[in-house]
Amino acid sequence: MSKAYNHQDTSYKAIKNLSGSEQDKINFMMDNMQENKAFLYSIKNKNNEEKKETLVDFKKRYLEYRTNWKGQPNKCFNNNIFGDELKKNNINPLCIDLELAAVCDLACPHCFRQTVATPDKVMEKKLAFKLIDQASELNVPSMKFNWRGEPLLNPKLFEIIDYAKSKGVIETIINTNATKLDEKNSKKIINSGLDLMIFSFDGGTKNSYEKMRPGRFKENTFKEVIENIKTFDRVKKQMNAKYPRTKIQMVLTKDTRGEQDEFFNLFKDIVDDVSVKQYSERGGKLKDIDDKKKIKAIKNIHNDEIKEAEVLFDIDDTVFISHERLPCEQPFQRLQITYDGKVSMCCYDWSSSHAVGYVDDLAIKTGNNDLKQVLKKAKEKSKGFELMNLKEIENFNDPEKKTSTIKEIWNNTHINEVRQKHLNNEIEDVEICKNCSFKDTYKWKRI
Repeated sequence: MSKAYNHQDTSYKAIKNLSGSEQDKINFMMDNMQENKAFLYSIKNKNNEEKKETLVDFKKRYLEYRTNWKGQPNKCFNNNIFGDELKKNNINPLCIDLELAAVCDLACPHCFRQTVATPDKVMEKKLAFKLIDQASELNVPSMKFNWRGEPLLNPKLFEIIDYAKSKGVIETIINTNATKLDEKNSKKIINSGLDLMIFSFDGGTKNSYEKMRPGRFKENTFKEVIENIKTFDRVKKQMNAKYPRTKIQMVLTKDTRGEQDEFFNLFKDIVDDVSVKQYSERGGKLKDIDDKKKIKAIKNIHNDEIKEAEVLFDIDDTVFISHERLPCEQPFQRLQITYDGKVSMCCYDWSSSHAVGYVDDLAIKTGNNDLKQVLKKAKEKSKGFELMNLKEIENFNDPEKKTSTIKEIWNNTHINEVRQKHLNNEIEDVEICKNCSFKDTYKWKRI
């Protein structure tokens, strides 16, 4: 198995000299496109009569998607494209995130779920199929089947991935903690046609991993999860499968820092991509950076005059400070849809308090009821909620109480107003954007 490593996220010496890049991943997809299940479905439907022509078109569509992923926001910014201009230029979402499970079986201290109420619910297959149909009509090339929870907790996950491939979705993705990745589920994932599976695994040793990733309902162990990932690798080889590609990522915190080499050595032979990322605060119980270090950094860059600024410490402990806010790519290329059909334009809108529309009546009917139940369980320290310190439910900025299609929401007034603010460099006027700590929305200055 050829290896490709993420140079953008990894700079420690065990990884930095290894060959491979984002282009390697694209080349792999292109070389193995004939084994992509969406392509296989398209050939099956055409009775194998136009295999070569279909493959050429399929590859062309994939390259357009990959090119647009980096270029689409700039296209909008440079040409002042929003509102009706999106329709005229045929700019549709590049990716839709379907939250097949809002529930998670872990209680990671750095996760937003520790402070933001998220219901233990899964998306119904009927709704998932309806949304895949709508995405297919827009030729959405990529779908990720999780957002705030663990996708393997939805028993219909495999059917839903397969259905997405049958509708022509080129790239399907899940991010999993691998606690449920036994041999049976490994076979189901491979047979579903999934293209990319990302493992979240924080720690290079037993102590740090089990501290960073405790179980909610039962003990979660370092050994069991590693065995699950090894099992998947073994099953994939036995089935002689090209897909899904696998990536594993570790977030650096005070507990995992210094374990990069151990982490790399654990997984370098059983996954395709090893990635280490600096932790950034997402609303959990851990702080991104020690307050004293942050103040020191701000003083340094502002000549002792304290000013508001985002501070970033990379994995080498180099200090960066925010220099300029940038327009965000999110509103121009992606949407998130909750288990009950509420649509968000922001991947950091963990509470869905800034929804831009509804695709199902369930979200309108239930309102905040599910979240209130979660909050009650947390206050009572019910099983699985003992470690959580949830906030009071926010006041939701709900759109008009009616259901719409993905296409209608993508082009509605609310989201276009946000796009206009980003084009005008008025990000601070958008409530959900104002306090965003997502590193790609800043220009960073090294100090």
